[in-house]
Amino acid sequence: MGDKHKLVARWRASLTRGTGHDSWGQLVEAVDEYQMLSKQLLKETSHEATLFNDSQKRTLSKIAACLDLRGKALQSPDNTQGFTLEELKKVDSAFESLLSSSQSEFPVSVPVEAALFRPTVKSGNFELDLDGDEIDEDEEDETGRNKTSVIVSPGIKPLGKLFPMIPRERGSTNLIVRVEKIGLKDASTYLDPFIVISFKDNKGIDVSKPQETPVALRREDPYIIFGVDVHVQKSLEKLPKGTAIFFEFKHYKLKKRTISTKCFAFMEMDEIKPGPLVIELYQKPTDFRRKKLALLTTKPLYLHLYLNLIGD
Repeated sequence: MGDKHKLVARWRASLTRGTGHDSWGQLVEAVDEYQMLSKQLLKETSHEATLFNDSQKRTLSKIAACLDLRGKALQSPDNTQGFTLEELKKVDSAFESLLSSSQSEFPVSVPVEAALFRPTVKSGNFELDLDGDEIDEDEEDETGRNKTSVIVSPGIKPLGKLFPMIPRERGSTNLIVRVEKIGLKDASTYLDPFIVISFKDNKGIDVSKPQETPVALRREDPYIIFGVDVHVQKSLEKLPKGTAIFFEFKHYKLKKRTISTKCFAFMEMDEIKPGPLVIELYQKPTDFRRKKLALLTTKPLYLHLYLNLIGD
């Protein structure tokens, strides 16, 4: 068996594991498997990869897009229009075309904007750029490509890292934070934008698991649209007094080859009420102790959230 056959067999086994987890309701395991497989597929679509021809690379990009769409559907269970498990299972047949000289029609419909995976940089070393220019007023336009596409940048997780809802307990309140959108004057310039959500006490220490949104696919100037639910992994009653929820907006800088923090926002416990919430954006570096805060802009641009409290 040649290298290509072995690789495709490994990928199909990975897809089977992922759909198996998915079928049993093991959402975290399923998303992890889908994310890992997507990364492996996209690695083989780079200009440096020579195992597959251009047509086969397009097929790999579509399969990766399907994995991404299914991951997003699992992370937003209230969205009944998401990519289904049955659709993803059909994608397995697309792997067969990778071993054939003739290309067959892709087995499912993939939205054009979701299938535009185009790796343009080598996967090399990267660093977290948390301290650069305070405002980045001259943020370079690194697009030159479809602004709804996802670029596979080093260190970026296209599917993010979100956890499912925790079990409900009598007398406790679970919190779901829907990250709707963020307003930025140069919203169209950010490459692979995502938000890291962390939960800190008044000393800046983590009190619950941090999470990451998937890379945003939609832009509606001046907004970057996320539309994802974040399930806080502790009930409100178990969060220490003085806890705040932080939202760090990050993106990839192609020229510097770094993941950079543009700005951050936070929500304190007394702001947690059901319904929409708009919070201010602050300049980096992120101040988890909330001591030295400087607004990012005087313009009416904010982080838009929707809070859902689930109790008895």
